[in-house]
Amino acid sequence: MNNYTLTEINIYPIKSLGGISLQEAQIEDRGLRYDRRWMLVDETGRFLSQRQHGIMALLQVHLQDEGLLVTHKHEKYTPLLIPFSPKTEERVQVSVWDDTCEAVIVAAEANEWFTNVLQMPARLVYMPLDTKRKVDERYAFEEEVVSFADGYPFLMIGQASLDDLNLRLAEPVPMNRFRPNLVFSGGTPFIEDTWDEFSIGEAAFRAAKPCARCVVVTINQETGNKSAEPLKTLATFRQKNNKIMVGQNLLLTKGSKVMVGDKVDVVTTKA
Repeated sequence: MNNYTLTEINIYPIKSLGGISLQEAQIEDRGLRYDRRWMLVDETGRFLSQRQHGIMALLQVHLQDEGLLVTHKHEKYTPLLIPFSPKTEERVQVSVWDDTCEAVIVAAEANEWFTNVLQMPARLVYMPLDTKRKVDERYAFEEEVVSFADGYPFLMIGQASLDDLNLRLAEPVPMNRFRPNLVFSGGTPFIEDTWDEFSIGEAAFRAAKPCARCVVVTINQETGNKSAEPLKTLATFRQKNNKIMVGQNLLLTKGSKVMVGDKVDVVTTKA
């Protein structure tokens, strides 16, 4: 019998900025609480990403009682405090990949701060509760909704999968390259590929589809610099249909909380 344990919980409140490690997290219908509820967009409403702007990796988000505090990892910019509730009621259409949905402009001072630090036009938006961005119907089970995440409410990776990859690399990479919400210990490398239904503590999940990886995994989260790895190595053993797959996108079946140390029990595996 395999002994799986939840070892990490991570949220990324502002899409493509630094993540926050938690000991426990509340689960909401569109993902872990605060996860990717905010997003930076350009003048057209299109989302901004580390894929094109590695500097975004250098902005760290901190969870405070009164909101989010954003700092630069290396430069002495005045920190930006973002309240949990937007200061404006201005609604705009924003796009994440092929999806378009409605969001709220957070504050003029936030737009000014990000535009200055990133050296490009940027607006900070928030996803209100009445915005329902649906998961791709090809993989949804019950018309699930998602935040500003790329496509699914949760992403999970096994620690053994990263360990296996690092054995193949000249220089190991940390887990933050893959930006998972949930990390577990135990089992063999990429065992999560085989899971269908499983529980984490009191919560239950279903695997929607494997996660196709992009250049973000090549960006050093401390420097913002890109390199060929680990995509180059992953392409030698994790490529399927011209996509490199690492980790599983998940949908919630039931539950309201996860905690580091929770046992992970696999109920069914894929045929």
